[in-house]
Amino acid sequence: MIGTNRQPFAIIPAKNRAKGFLVPSPASDRRFIQCDVFTSTPCRGNALAVVIDADGLDTDTMQQFAAWTNLAETTFLLPPTDPSADYRVRIFTPAREMPFAGHPTLGSCAAWLKSGGNPENPELIRQQCEIGIVEIDYSGDAPAFVAPHTKILSMDQNEQARIMTALSIKPEDMIRSAVLDNGPVWHAFELASADAVLDLDASRVGWPDFKAIGVIGAIGESGKNRECDYEVRMLAPSSGMSEDPITGSLNAALARWFAATNTLNRDLTIAQGTQIARTGRVIVRRHPLDEDRILIGGHTHILIEGTVRI
Repeated sequence: MIGTNRQPFAIIPAKNRAKGFLVPSPASDRRFIQCDVFTSTPCRGNALAVVIDADGLDTDTMQQFAAWTNLAETTFLLPPTDPSADYRVRIFTPAREMPFAGHPTLGSCAAWLKSGGNPENPELIRQQCEIGIVEIDYSGDAPAFVAPHTKILSMDQNEQARIMTALSIKPEDMIRSAVLDNGPVWHAFELASADAVLDLDASRVGWPDFKAIGVIGAIGESGKNRECDYEVRMLAPSSGMSEDPITGSLNAALARWFAATNTLNRDLTIAQGTQIARTGRVIVRRHPLDEDRILIGGHTHILIEGTVRI
């Protein structure tokens, strides 16, 4: 349960104390935050649960709690084991642990700072997760993580055809496809327009063959006089839901794909969640001093702050 009565916490050694971590007492009351990520309007983004003082929790308990929250992801903050990191995070869906995810990265960082985290460099925070160190740039208007390295592979033509048939993608709307791997693996499609992306029927991911295919991402360019440059959707049969509200890791993979094919030639604002009444906004930009560093940014709102007993 979430409450306001907290048991005392024991302070851990000074080397970790500066990074804002406490060791929970045997009563297991732990600081907890729930936030909304990648939106300027609270309750219109992607929700994230964050357990701040996760030291001492085993993997099974983390997984059970993530299943109980029933959010797309729940994260657990820990003292870093890499001396170059400010904190460590473990990321869980209701079903499994993730090596990396985008909105949990920005949301966990915001929660860590809110709970007293003290970074070595306040403009560049270093998060340790399963894929390694992810840097989060706090120097701009919107915090942004550096998109991790992404493997870009050609999609099998038979697989592409099966997905297009299942989603009723018209051949004239198809521009290109790829399999993108930045921890999660995405079957990515660039379509001719934002409208073609918005027309996809997310309910069709229930088709049995989708379970063997995995997660599908679609992106299409908006026309003139629209607020955002592109529309993105993530259709996720493997996650137990038909569509994700806002997906930072997918947008990071798409940005790396565009950069590798020389089609990321300006800063972008991406819309996601439109078809499920969310106003997700992802900002994509290149670092001004290093074009290989692609930044994926957005705002986070802290909506719940208290304790959880686990």
